[in-house]
Amino acid sequence: QVQLAESGGDSVQPGGSLRLSCVLSGYKYPTYCMAWFRQSPGKHREAVASTDGSGGESYARWVKGRFAISRDNSKEVFYLQMNNLRPEDTATYHCAYLSGVWGGCLDRDYEYWGHGTQVTVSS
Repeated sequence: QVQLAESGGDSVQPGGSLRLSCVLSGYKYPTYCMAWFRQSPGKHREAVASTDGSGGESYARWVKGRFAISRDNSKEVFYLQMNNLRPEDTATYHCAYLSGVWGGCLDRDYEYWGHGTQVTVSS
């Protein structure tokens, strides 16, 4: 069993930055995919960024260099650094984990999900 807990969401002005955290607890698998998703009211959930046990990273095309996914293996925490935030980035951000796989992480169906953290970008 795997548990995920996000934090770091806040209200910021356009152009601001936030770093989201996702703490992973429970059984750890040597091969996995981990991803950040977001969903705003009235819209479908969309993948933002992903990584896997080999350290590979993938990003949605619209990220365009503004976001970066990373991990701290010693603390078993994944991060999403978000820069140059825009009002359209307003959403609830969730981290997700899928065990026993690697590669193609942005397009997979995930097994474990966190409850989400709210990001609001507004002037």
